[in-house]
Amino acid sequence: MRCIRLLALLWLYTSLCVCGLYAQASEPLQADDRASVRAQLAAFAADDAEQAFSYASATIQKTFITARNFMDMVRIAYPVVYRPARIRFQIPVTRNDEAWQAVQMRDAAGKDWTALYTLQRQTNGIWKINGCVLKRGLDQAV
Repeated sequence: MRCIRLLALLWLYTSLCVCGLYAQASEPLQADDRASVRAQLAAFAADDAEQAFSYASATIQKTFITARNFMDMVRIAYPVVYRPARIRFQIPVTRNDEAWQAVQMRDAAGKDWTALYTLQRQTNGIWKINGCVLKRGLDQAV
């Protein structure tokens, strides 16, 4: 029950951030700035919970406490993110220290999804993932 409540809060928080700020985003991210999303997807593929968790923001890390909890949540709530059959990055955007990266994904069953990642720039300049919202289909407006 606690996990479901945490997932609901995470979804709500990410949705509010995305809805309120995405339309105002204007500056494109550089290819190097997408590295955290690519690296986290690679860590999921390798079942490396610690590495995947390291790309999450402090807010996400505080919510899930352990890398195993985080990995379990992704496996259950975001199976296409955990094991995408295909991915295609869209043009990301940023505004100040926040960024949004849309990634088109296909799951093992051949269904298409759009994952919209919210990222936060850390004081050291590295982008950390602060949430991900999934929408069914590739033609969804994000």
